[in-house]
Amino acid sequence: MSEEKKPRTRRTYTPEFKQQLVDLYRSRKRKCDIIREYDISTSMLDRWIAQSTNSGSFKEKDNRTPEQQELIELRKQNQQLKMENDILKQAALILGRR
Repeated sequence: MSEEKKPRTRRTYTPEFKQQLVDLYRSRKRKCDIIREYDISTSMLDRWIAQSTNSGSFKEKDNRTPEQQELIELRKQNQQLKMENDILKQAALILGRR
């Protein structure tokens, strides 16, 4: 008989909590001990450490590379141009009927 594992519910963490764990790591507490004690994943702690080192912020938008930011802006611009193009096509159809 196999036990079914229940999916983990999504947890959210405050920036203060994240900073506290990063500070524990920087004060030479072992990663494996932090991970076990606070029941978080290795990749999550690694990401928080990297974010704290790179920008000092845990917000994703503050930790984007210039290329990622440019891609987001270009996608927004592309969407805007598509909408403008659709409006012009509709206007041309309407004016062409007259």
